[in-house]
Amino acid sequence: MYFTSLPDHTRPGFDEALHFSKFRKHNIIFNAFSSNSHCDDHVGCLSFKTLLTGEEWYGINNYRLAVRPGQFLILNDEQNYSCSINNGEKAKVLSVFFKKEFATAVFQDTLNSEETLLDNPFNDDGKTLEFFQTLNDITPALQQQLMGLIAALDSSGYSENMVDEYLVFLLRYLIHTQKAASKQVKNVHALKANTRTEVYKRLCIARDILHSSYMDNPDLPAISALACLSVPQLVRQFKAVFHTTPHQYLTRIKLERAAELLKHTDKPVHEITWLCGFENVSAFCRAFKSAFGIQPLSFRKKGDQL
Repeated sequence: MYFTSLPDHTRPGFDEALHFSKFRKHNIIFNAFSSNSHCDDHVGCLSFKTLLTGEEWYGINNYRLAVRPGQFLILNDEQNYSCSINNGEKAKVLSVFFKKEFATAVFQDTLNSEETLLDNPFNDDGKTLEFFQTLNDITPALQQQLMGLIAALDSSGYSENMVDEYLVFLLRYLIHTQKAASKQVKNVHALKANTRTEVYKRLCIARDILHSSYMDNPDLPAISALACLSVPQLVRQFKAVFHTTPHQYLTRIKLERAAELLKHTDKPVHEITWLCGFENVSAFCRAFKSAFGIQPLSFRKKGDQL
């Protein structure tokens, strides 16, 4: 199923049970603009979330994270979450919801050998892969897949067979992303595999908080509380897995965002300073010069000349 508008859960008479029953029967795509949308905490199916413009906030397991352009989020089957768009900026949402039987079949096809698939092509043991529910970057390869899907829907309209074919390759790509992330788990300093996985999940929460709330300069105690890691363990394990400290990672996010604003908007430097969470213009200019070797306004002028 394909929708170009988001449901209004606050509309009088809106049938929540009927709405969510569709997700058990079909693969569903939302490709929609919205400036004000909210869905209370509910149990969802396996889903892929990204935005082409704007931002959408998700509430998951007692913490909140923001999905913005260039990022995607995967939520597992049977995961409780809420979501909202309400910052006044119109957001372009692209969400894909995978029917459980479809996802299971793609998991089996991706994770088993061709020989195993030949011997038992219709095996459905109900097993599904559990994804790390964390923000990921949209790669050029993934961007190409998503734009191909949207272009096909825009030009040919919705066809269940056509969409399912696209979603086979999309889900296979997401599974390979999960397998790549699993390699990072090995960098966690712990003896037991289960402990390494749990620490990694909590580190991902810390990283997502930095991405989502960089403008608010979250401090180590706040991050450690939300990630359920002590400050020393957070700093030590974060450095082991991501090869940088939380503070260094936060500074990098802020500077990269500032560079984007300088390059793609005409916002003045003092406004960018505030939007990116720097203490003052002097502190921002020093940090920017240290990272890029050039002052912010010179960086903007150089970009205009390209």
